[in-house]
Amino acid sequence: MKPCLPPLRTVTPPSWRGPAGTCDCHFHIFGPFDRYPLSPGRGYTPEACLIPDYRAVAEALGIERMVVVQPSVYGTDNACTLDATEEFGLDRARAVVVIDESVSADADALAAMAKRGACGVRFNAVSGNGTPLDQLDALARRIAPLGWHLQLYTHGDTLADIAPRLAALPVPVVVDHMGGVHTADGLNSPGFQALLRLLGSGRAWVKLCGYRISSEGPPYADVAPFARALLAAAPERCVWGTDWPHPSLAQHMPDDGALFDLLGEWAPDAATRRRVLVENPATLYGFPAAG
Repeated sequence: MKPCLPPLRTVTPPSWRGPAGTCDCHFHIFGPFDRYPLSPGRGYTPEACLIPDYRAVAEALGIERMVVVQPSVYGTDNACTLDATEEFGLDRARAVVVIDESVSADADALAAMAKRGACGVRFNAVSGNGTPLDQLDALARRIAPLGWHLQLYTHGDTLADIAPRLAALPVPVVVDHMGGVHTADGLNSPGFQALLRLLGSGRAWVKLCGYRISSEGPPYADVAPFARALLAAAPERCVWGTDWPHPSLAQHMPDDGALFDLLGEWAPDAATRRRVLVENPATLYGFPAAG
């Protein structure tokens, strides 16, 4: 199990601040490990990244709402994610959990997670230690009556292969990390074109957590054409997330203030920023209208 870099402990102040109701739609909490031990099947070993650490990032960026996403290092044990969601407060926080068919068969367990802020189920086909993709259809049918969505992290080539299957699911699909494409493959790559078609179906959303698709690395300028294409295709179904604490990285740790400035470059007008940061998350995650 590979170690990974810790997040930066200070955030460079961005050149702008999120509007009231700004939501970070993708981050993780790790630890404390004596209370929430890591899964032995994990693919990497993070440092403890706790709720107070995240709150400092949120304050620096103007984040008022948040979505805690279950990381692969905890497998299907969602205790850390759900506890954190409750500590942030269900008036401002939601959770995306990881389950498998054995959990999905337990209606009481799903109802209990919903009461604690869960509103989606994640499939992670990149980091390992997750639910296999052959359970997509069964779990989608199971969570549909709850009004939950399905969140998918996969590579661009896999996305191209399964896009028709995703479009036919009975729940909304939220695609992580801008489809897991590589910018070097270009805007016409099969994976990115599949993502655009999914957005055009009206059933899919995309997270503009884009630094992971960069082929050039910092300052991630090569991501801009992809982000702008997604915003042009479906501005009403784009959301944004920090991906803090940026797990599984071994060479460069992003600065969350700089990542926030990238979003400002992709969406320079106030109306689009508010749509991505406030209005779209309120719709997808069931937050009340802000302000």
